[in-house]
Amino acid sequence: MISQSAYAVEPWTLRESELNLDVLPQSESVFALSNGHIGWRGNLDEGEPHGLPGSYLNGVHELHPLPYAEAGYGYPESGQTVINVTNGKVMRLLVNDEPFDVRYGKLRSHERVLDLRTGLLRRVCEWSSPAGCTVRVTSTRLVSFAQRAIAAVAYEVEPLDSDVRIVVQSELVANEQLPRKSGGDPRVAAALENVLIPEEHFADDMRLRLVHRTERSGLRVGSAADHVVHGPGTTATSSESGQNVARLTVTSELRRGERLRVEKLVSYGWSGVRSLPAVRDQVDAALAGARTKGWQGLVEQQREYLDGFWARADVEVDGDAEIQQAVRFALFHVLQAGARAEKRAIPAKGLTGSGYDGHTFWDGESFVLPVLTYTSPDSVAEALRWRQETLPAARDRARQLGLRGAAFPWRTIDGSECSAYWPAGTAAFHVNADIADAVVRYVAATGDEEFERETGVEILVETARLWHSLGHHDHHGTFHFDGVTGPDEYSAVADDNLYTNMMAQLNLRAAADVVERHTGQAAALGVDDEEAAAWRDAAEAVAIPFNADLGVHEQSAGFTGHQMWDFAATRPDQYPLLLNFPYFDLYRKQVIKQADLVLALYKRGDAFDLEQKARNFAYYERMTVRDSSLSACCQAVIAAEVGHLQLAYDYVGEAVLMDLADLESNTVDGLHIASLAGAWIALVAGFGGMRLRRGTLDFSPTLPEQLSRLAFVVQVRGRRLRVEITDSSVTYTLLEGSPLELCHCEEPFTLTSSAPQTRRLRPQPHRPEPEQPQGRRPVRRH
Repeated sequence: MISQSAYAVEPWTLRESELNLDVLPQSESVFALSNGHIGWRGNLDEGEPHGLPGSYLNGVHELHPLPYAEAGYGYPESGQTVINVTNGKVMRLLVNDEPFDVRYGKLRSHERVLDLRTGLLRRVCEWSSPAGCTVRVTSTRLVSFAQRAIAAVAYEVEPLDSDVRIVVQSELVANEQLPRKSGGDPRVAAALENVLIPEEHFADDMRLRLVHRTERSGLRVGSAADHVVHGPGTTATSSESGQNVARLTVTSELRRGERLRVEKLVSYGWSGVRSLPAVRDQVDAALAGARTKGWQGLVEQQREYLDGFWARADVEVDGDAEIQQAVRFALFHVLQAGARAEKRAIPAKGLTGSGYDGHTFWDGESFVLPVLTYTSPDSVAEALRWRQETLPAARDRARQLGLRGAAFPWRTIDGSECSAYWPAGTAAFHVNADIADAVVRYVAATGDEEFERETGVEILVETARLWHSLGHHDHHGTFHFDGVTGPDEYSAVADDNLYTNMMAQLNLRAAADVVERHTGQAAALGVDDEEAAAWRDAAEAVAIPFNADLGVHEQSAGFTGHQMWDFAATRPDQYPLLLNFPYFDLYRKQVIKQADLVLALYKRGDAFDLEQKARNFAYYERMTVRDSSLSACCQAVIAAEVGHLQLAYDYVGEAVLMDLADLESNTVDGLHIASLAGAWIALVAGFGGMRLRRGTLDFSPTLPEQLSRLAFVVQVRGRRLRVEITDSSVTYTLLEGSPLELCHCEEPFTLTSSAPQTRRLRPQPHRPEPEQPQGRRPVRRH
């Protein structure tokens, strides 16, 4: 676990003032740098000690066999796992022939600072060797937003008490030894050991290069490095390379007051189709582009990029400094996950670790893309174009399942299904509607008609076809979806999961609408008036399970008739339940892993009145155990909407501190990008009350008594809107752009850049506090 006190609470930085090796693996995730294309975990510059070495390229993976105790038709045969590519971070140091290793000698001070405004990770430490020679080491690291293929390190050494002989070894290292994580299957372990097959190595003067390929996935990976060295006249360099290591060695005699500085530029590239010479030229060209800017130029570009991001994305919180820091940390990592992914998936862990094998899930479209839609919309368009490019695999999967349209995968890297678990994989068809919802939101928020025409139509049509073939009309005409799994993975293969049904309804309506607007694209896809009418008929007839005796909607048909889980007999150490109880027991009880129906209250809030939301929330709150990091932010949003402000505030704290405090004890595997996105959702959609209704932003803001002010900026249809909430009023300011139509508590108004408008907050209803499962109440924030 990481104690939050491990990091100083500061508004724009994350500062670690001492090195704790016990939590080094977790801090490697926290201090990871990425741009959505390249990911570097926050490993120490010298390479060791480490928890999990990690250098990733989005989409680079290896295949491995999926083990089954008993085979079945339709089971995916091959798994996909993100691989650790060539490590360009390594800067080894020898002081008078003694390796700098924080485990030996005496580490006198050690500080790492992640600056959220500059995008730089800075490290300063003072170390005395076993022989008693003391040096100060300063390093600064970046992964460039401006130059997608580039990462860089500046490494500086200064003697503090005597003259020293310094050797710095700047390396490119492939096939690093990793902790074995194969789930006990030796076939998987063998498939993922030494996955990079050497093809070329090169070293000349200050330049290094390695090219490798993967055996099964057939990907070619190149990396190259160039250096600028600043030191006294005694400084000398030499270079060498082998199959898995390319190295520049810098030696220097330093007197007190002198410094040796090595600036290292690293480029990466990969392809599944280009030849070795083409990949070699690709990384060399990227490196040449970076050299024209140099280290300082890259630093300036990074700050300029982030200045633009924070101008359209910042969230200000008065009254809770910890949440203020945490939400900016969250936004920074969400940006890192998607900024330059460019027609690649946004993995559940981003590029901060190998958790979930590097797969992307529905988390991206349901949690991450909503945040990026209003803060970095170009990255959303690219993520959805990646989904469009994977439609051939999704169509094949649908045909395999006996369905029409496209069945998007539950988990994947390259677009094909690689989930070996049917109930929480194939049966979770809601991923199709989540993708469609992201398309609808992006178009509504940006007005990007070209994207809708070129990308949106095809996605909406193929997902609508999936729903129409998956469902059926009963003899009353009601349209049902049987045997599906909703977001709650403790309730699998159920009939008429309400979230699934209501999101499918939205999908079907959106598809029918879009083919009317784009008749040419519809005709090219073979859509006629009869098919579109069938979608509308199905949407209007979708089953909405409801228990009239209890006055609540059912998570799925018959769910409220199931036996209640015995929470009183469940010990705290038995959570998460999936690790301590059989799924058979979970599936037939009223117990919820993560917000499901409550998520529907947020995503499809138009379908419920406030009293229905309050009753539903209270009913499902008492059985939701939050064994998933995706739950707290959704519960925060609805708690705030129905008037449970203290509870909403508690859930906000859980969402924003998921990784900074390592609440689920698995931050070592990488950050929870969707939960980080949920921090923004909990504040902006929760206390800000922001909803998209019929293409217009509607705000119903409120604040818990602990917060004196909440302000945030969003980008919508080319305008920048600032919303500032205090304990009694909200002020809307149009920072940039033409007049904007908005709603405050469902009352429309027009906002211009010349005149901010202030409205009173709506009084909150007083309701009895809902109960949580015994021992699962969120930590109370004060």
